[in-house]
Amino acid sequence: MKILLTGCKGQVGWEVNRQAPAYDFDVVAKDSSALDITDIAAIRALVAETTPTIIINCAAYTAVDKAETDEAAAYAVNALGVQNLGVVAAEQAIPVLHISTDYIFDGNTTTAYQEDDKPAPTGAYGRTKLAGEQLLAQANPQFITLRTSWVFGIEGNNFVKTMLRIGAANDEISVVADQFGCPTFAGHIARALLDLTKQYQQKGELPWGTYHFCDAGITTWHMFATTIMAIAEDVGVLQKAPKVKPILTQDYPTAAARPAYSVMDTSAFTTGFPTLTINSWHAALREMIQAIHGNKANGN
Repeated sequence: MKILLTGCKGQVGWEVNRQAPAYDFDVVAKDSSALDITDIAAIRALVAETTPTIIINCAAYTAVDKAETDEAAAYAVNALGVQNLGVVAAEQAIPVLHISTDYIFDGNTTTAYQEDDKPAPTGAYGRTKLAGEQLLAQANPQFITLRTSWVFGIEGNNFVKTMLRIGAANDEISVVADQFGCPTFAGHIARALLDLTKQYQQKGELPWGTYHFCDAGITTWHMFATTIMAIAEDVGVLQKAPKVKPILTQDYPTAAARPAYSVMDTSAFTTGFPTLTINSWHAALREMIQAIHGNKANGN
């Protein structure tokens, strides 16, 4: 089984590459410098050269606020690039596994989103990711899109690393407390993608479509930050956890609006893939912080 992995240096792509050997998969891992997914000719050439069995797309434009003034660049990667992967994969009758986001919803609800709820992105990032979903589905019937949320991981930039950095430098920090969602560990997303690949290898088929996949446990950014600080103090990353003060979204303006409630119902995923599991983010958060602490201790 050979995987063409795009976005291999991002949070999820790095984890896919790290975990793939345990599945005995061959991985052709490419980052944006090695493969520009907006160039369909480059994709065709690489697929012809490497003959993958499946494509896992972890490439994305994820600068949410920057996308507000650079939507064309975001659209090129998140929409047209995804379409290119779908078209080339369809030409070779191979499937594409893809990652999308909770930002395709506006967050104006108090119940968990299901897959068939109407998308209503409020910003450029969400619009371009939604377009990517739609273009992939049109280009290739053999696709699975996993919509996920609040991703954090050992590699790359994320909320956890930001909190650890500012927590080390301040006795008190302020974090938004009126946005609700489900933090999701990049390692869990990667494992799901690899488990899906294994199932495809065994059966030659999957229940194609779009699924919600995020870790179990609804929280707010404020409570997430509080948990980060407590674990960081417990494992010795921080000598003393700062006080985490709750604030409102209006007290922390950003260029792009964030969904106030982006909890997603994962029951379709667990029904469609009964041998795969949804895990809690709590244990994964400790795992991540310990890994970062170990890397720094080892000089990495």
